[in-house]
Amino acid sequence: MDWIASLHGLVGGVLIGLSAVWLMGALGRIAGISGIIGGLITQRPKGDSAWRVAFLAGLISGPLLVMAVGGGLGNVAGVPSAVIGEPAGGVPLMLLAGLLVGVGTGLGSGCTSGHGVCGLARLAPRSMAATAMFLVTAIATVYVVRHVIGGGV
Repeated sequence: MDWIASLHGLVGGVLIGLSAVWLMGALGRIAGISGIIGGLITQRPKGDSAWRVAFLAGLISGPLLVMAVGGGLGNVAGVPSAVIGEPAGGVPLMLLAGLLVGVGTGLGSGCTSGHGVCGLARLAPRSMAATAMFLVTAIATVYVVRHVIGGGV
């Protein structure tokens, strides 16, 4: 087991949880990424854009700061010179998957971060149902890909 990677994940999870608590406590807002971006792009409420832009800037600048201090982004490609490998199913499949995720966040009234981190912390029933569906769907997908289709590792 890679303890350093596990500690990085633990620290990242704690920081995500603290940022969600801070946003709720300071502004009364939920740290769901799809809602933050959706509100910034489609709703444009007066006086409500600054915190959304700041939150998104933090999402982008955080990894850049980690890289700047020598933390790197990790290597998930299995190739020492690469940071992220080629999409497993190719770029068109990756784009389709991204589109389906966007449709799913619209249908589910939020994304995994909103429901899983913030909704569960508030004991919101729809977030409990949504998170359960995320998990069931992920388990079924892994089963089908690995055991029915025969792909994956």
